[in-house]
Amino acid sequence: MAVTLLSITVILAAWVIRTAVAELRVPGSGRRQWAFLTDRRALAAGALAALLLGLIGWATTGPAAAAWAVLAGLLIASLTATDEPNG
Repeated sequence: MAVTLLSITVILAAWVIRTAVAELRVPGSGRRQWAFLTDRRALAAGALAALLLGLIGWATTGPAAAAWAVLAGLLIASLTATDEPNG
């Protein structure tokens, strides 16, 4: 379980560092990259994916899969977000 959490932490840290570098290059880009956190449709898609992956993963591999499911849900939400204001 500790290796799983460390791996997920490294992935999230790389994501945040990537955002910080983009923000240094183009001010305001970091806010645009994380705007999916305010997009209801994207969050719903990510939550549904995390729930389904978490349930399937928990049943097959145990509780470590829940952490990976949350990460997958965040990535799915970021990919499904729209660039339009208010979703």
